[in-house]
Amino acid sequence: MLRVAVPNKGSLADEASRMLRDAGYRQRSDNRDLSLTDEANGVQFFYLRPKDIATYVSEGQLHLGITGHDLTEESSASVNEVLELGFGQSQFRYAAPVGNAWSIQDLAGKRIATSFPRLVRANLAQQRIAAKDVIRLDGAVEVSIELEVADAIADVVSTGRTLAQHGLETIGEPILASQAVVVDRNAKFDQQPDPDDILKAKYRFVERLRGVVFARQYVMLDYDCPEAVQEDAVRVTPGVQAPTVAPLSLDGWVAVRAMVRRTRVNDVMDELADLGCTGIVTASLQSCRAVLPGHGGVSSIPGATPPPAEAPSSSDAGTSRLGVGGR
Repeated sequence: MLRVAVPNKGSLADEASRMLRDAGYRQRSDNRDLSLTDEANGVQFFYLRPKDIATYVSEGQLHLGITGHDLTEESSASVNEVLELGFGQSQFRYAAPVGNAWSIQDLAGKRIATSFPRLVRANLAQQRIAAKDVIRLDGAVEVSIELEVADAIADVVSTGRTLAQHGLETIGEPILASQAVVVDRNAKFDQQPDPDDILKAKYRFVERLRGVVFARQYVMLDYDCPEAVQEDAVRVTPGVQAPTVAPLSLDGWVAVRAMVRRTRVNDVMDELADLGCTGIVTASLQSCRAVLPGHGGVSSIPGATPPPAEAPSSSDAGTSRLGVGGR
């Protein structure tokens, strides 16, 4: 059975469970549960601290995990990031009291509090800045300056509201940009490779999530189109591969269906209306299989082979063995 780690709390937890449900997996109903077995899909989920997930996966106790890119980097665990999930976006940045007009160079000789000491030390070394101390704290880093534990901080910033509440502002450029990712172990020389059934289960799991990631970027657009402007309309809505065009019972008209980028859908609807199209409607997508395996994410499961199709079809032509992944 495939074993997958999921964040048990924090900013990633709720959205990770929501995405897994959209991909067809059962999820816990009680936040105190530490594990859940989805017998129908052959997956056992473990709810762990996000910062520990990459380590569990690296050591082989778990097959895959959902965590943050920043947490993966801080852990130094031997893992591959195989799919970006499109939520939990944040930046890891330095911050200091408002009004001092600090620059990065002003961190020299200062005490810096953070929950990510490895990333901070590496960044300071890269910029040849010698801080007085890098102080590790597990939470509430923003209050460390008020309590005179530190002179500046380095922390994850999403909206900046928490920094503003504590009279802090960011310094310089972001140290790191982050989002939620799926991680797979980078097998060590003393570890056994995954058996074929686990490789296939990994592939299936990642492709299901990839379908949700892709679906969230698109809507399905349907409209009635005069045949006289069909060619122009299709140029506006080319779809992922090609739009579906079918005749209507009304002579001189066709029905068109295509997937359209969510960020462009209103502009596209305006263009179609200007062409004389009518009955233009949209529908949200929960999931899809609209991308070839190995596309749409950071990388793909190393060595995994797609499960054989029950019946060959033209859509299988692009399916091939997945490539080796890496950060």
